[in-house]
Amino acid sequence: MITGTVYLVGAGPGDPGLLTRRGERLLATADLVVYDRLLDPSLLALAPNAETVFVGKERGRQALRQSEINDLLVAEAQAGKAVVRLKGGDPFVFGRGGEEAQALAAAAVPFEVVPGVTSAVAAPAYAGIPVTHRGVSTSVTIVTGSEDPTKGRTSTDWAALAKTGGTLVTLMGWATLPGIVQTLRENGMPATTPVALVQWGTWARQRTVTGQLSNIVDLGKQSGITAPVIVVIGEVAGLRDEIRWFDRRPLWGKRVLVTRSRTQASRLIELLTGLGAQPVELPSIEIGPLDDYAELDRTLRETSGAPDRWVIFASVNSVEYVWQRLRSLGMDARYFAGATVGSIGPATGRALRERGIEPDFVPQRSVSEEVIAELSGLEWGGKSVLLPGSAIGRDALASGLAGLGADVHRVAAYNNRRPTGIEERATEAFRNGIDVVTFTSSSTVRNLLDILGNDRRLLDNCLTACIGPITAATATELGLKVDIIATEHNVEGLAGALVDYFTGDAAQNSGQPNGGTSC
Repeated sequence: MITGTVYLVGAGPGDPGLLTRRGERLLATADLVVYDRLLDPSLLALAPNAETVFVGKERGRQALRQSEINDLLVAEAQAGKAVVRLKGGDPFVFGRGGEEAQALAAAAVPFEVVPGVTSAVAAPAYAGIPVTHRGVSTSVTIVTGSEDPTKGRTSTDWAALAKTGGTLVTLMGWATLPGIVQTLRENGMPATTPVALVQWGTWARQRTVTGQLSNIVDLGKQSGITAPVIVVIGEVAGLRDEIRWFDRRPLWGKRVLVTRSRTQASRLIELLTGLGAQPVELPSIEIGPLDDYAELDRTLRETSGAPDRWVIFASVNSVEYVWQRLRSLGMDARYFAGATVGSIGPATGRALRERGIEPDFVPQRSVSEEVIAELSGLEWGGKSVLLPGSAIGRDALASGLAGLGADVHRVAAYNNRRPTGIEERATEAFRNGIDVVTFTSSSTVRNLLDILGNDRRLLDNCLTACIGPITAATATELGLKVDIIATEHNVEGLAGALVDYFTGDAAQNSGQPNGGTSC
């Protein structure tokens, strides 16, 4: 009998960047992923060929009992599958991974344990609290808070823990915290002992409440804290104000709507997340292939090797789709021999360089009218210019070059469509609150308004940020108030403009914390 292997993989506490490299490689080759509740959904995208089964548990409710999870792992491995059991935090730190390993061993199923970053250490760290610190705490104890120390027998010696003098980290202890506090105080822990509650540790929605043993329960309730919560009890909790970092980032807590196409949004989402924002992905544009490539193919064949020709790429998409067509025609980078290649925007330039083409012309700014101004000093009579782009892109560059005397061929290389079936998602996103809506092209503006049924009121209380003046002009024409325009017309510039807004004069003059609004 062919037997597969079960991999007990720790997914970390929430931030997908804390997944280990070994865990990522195993997900990429998994046949089946059995996963828990407290995981970032993006981790499942790392297993593109795997079936996924949710077995998450929370207080009072669970998808499968533990015995059923054990049976599932055994059965699927015995069927010859590579099974990743993806568990929040570390499999062996209150993750019941030991029980699953026992079941696998009893059934003679091969398994491997891939440790993960436990929330007991990571959540405090993201809150600016070291669980040990020289001169403050030389020990740390991790306990489960699912046992109420005031009710019946408990396997935790709370009386001893009250006297250790080290750091006490309690997982799954929000519901039982009043009893824990009572027991610790009754056994001699000072009422002034610093305490921190870290909710959704390492996630973009992380919240931290600090206080003392005497008042932390009331402070947590007043702040609306709910599970999941890590409780840190000890003098190290008092270090938070000095070394907090995660929630001091410039866009901390801002919900930013990303309207770029899903295939292009990753870089902007990465930048926003790194700056502390909560990106809300709602692609209002969808990039895809043309239904018919006859015109582009014919143009590529006819212009190959032609003298005095230019090829100007205005987007990464145009580079990618032209390359696809060149390969399908049995052509390669030699198509550009003798041609002058233009690249508008740094990302477009990178895409060309990745394919071995160094652009001859890179404008200082990525606005068509300013590109034309830079090119106006050249002699264009008799020169052929190929402009591959979107089927519904702007004609400003083409008409400007034609006005200079060039023989311009603007050819569609890809489609730019408005996605369907996301109207409900869009309404829900605004219902949950959006601080900033970002637009990276005129199409994203038009398409989002179309998705919203042209109800501009949904955007009245949001800031509007545009990647450049052309996009901003479209937004203004369509009745939107534009608050932020990037001076560098790329996603890095857009993210930087948001930082400038929320940390500069606009933040001070807005009358709201960090310059925030919400819609």
